[in-house]
Amino acid sequence: MGLQEKLAELEKELARTQKNKATEFHIGILKSKIAQLRREIISPKKHGAGGGGFDVKKTGDATVAIIGFPSVGKSTLLTKITKAESKTAAYAFTTLKCIPGVMEYKSAKIQILDLPGIIEGAKEGRGRGREVIAVARSSDLVLIIIDAAVPKQYYTIISELEGFGIKLNKRPPNISISKSLRGGINIEHTVKLTKIGEREVIAVLNQYGHYSAEVVFRQDATIDDLIDVLEGNRVYIPALVVANKIDLIDKNKINLPIEFVPISAEKNLNIDLLKEAIHSKLNFIKIFTKRRGEKADFEEPLIIKRSTNVAMVCDSLHRDLRKEFKFALVWGKSVKHPGQRVGLEHVLQDGDILQIVKK
Repeated sequence: MGLQEKLAELEKELARTQKNKATEFHIGILKSKIAQLRREIISPKKHGAGGGGFDVKKTGDATVAIIGFPSVGKSTLLTKITKAESKTAAYAFTTLKCIPGVMEYKSAKIQILDLPGIIEGAKEGRGRGREVIAVARSSDLVLIIIDAAVPKQYYTIISELEGFGIKLNKRPPNISISKSLRGGINIEHTVKLTKIGEREVIAVLNQYGHYSAEVVFRQDATIDDLIDVLEGNRVYIPALVVANKIDLIDKNKINLPIEFVPISAEKNLNIDLLKEAIHSKLNFIKIFTKRRGEKADFEEPLIIKRSTNVAMVCDSLHRDLRKEFKFALVWGKSVKHPGQRVGLEHVLQDGDILQIVKK
């Protein structure tokens, strides 16, 4: 029996198992086995053909991956928000490789990647799903584009991305697990747990080889949250949903559980609104650099993401700058007084002025 068949059997067994006190342990084992099988299925192959056009060098201040079904308007959208020319046509699978473009907006240069259309079963490798979703994993923002007349596309895409370990608009679960040499599984929690039982926790931990451990829940977590922590390969990425071809349908009839940007790439409707939404979702801030004895360079600010520290700025400026770093001086909101001396771990804020002093 192949991996896909084993996965299908386990999912069927889970679906027909009623959840109660007597089945908690069994459910924990089933869910763990399903997660482990999925990881094995989606793991990149160590042999075979290369990237086939999917190896695109990251440029600019951030990277946005456009994900959507074939013929939903991804290529048309790319040409409208960037200067790139992506092939378009009125039939499926026009784009067969990753097409990059750059959107310049409010001093930021944002790399936009037009990827081949995703299809149901992509997480199992159907179509070019494995390559498409791998690019999405490394992006700073996922732009989900759906046909406004087919809102169910949103749910399929979310399922495919989550099956590949991509968690959209979510934070990592606040669960800590510390292995111990003896004493069994000790479970503590700072909030009431209503979605997971003790037997489930023990079953999942045992399935992952933990027989003695300290587990602390700081949120009302689910069994899937616990598995996410144990898998350790999840990525948490912001996402923006775009409903295209809005000129053909009443937007009030689109039923989605998340806010979305209604556009028509073909008719050029709400393109500026989308650009603003992308920029806002990336959570950029501006900082200014200065040299010793000179004024700050206010003409060309550095565009960085919020929560960026001095070390990350060093890496973006020059690959050897962190090695040569002695200290930095900062003026602005992030420090207590002008020209405060800080280290590599100092987190910068919008409008800060930064001077890096080398050894």
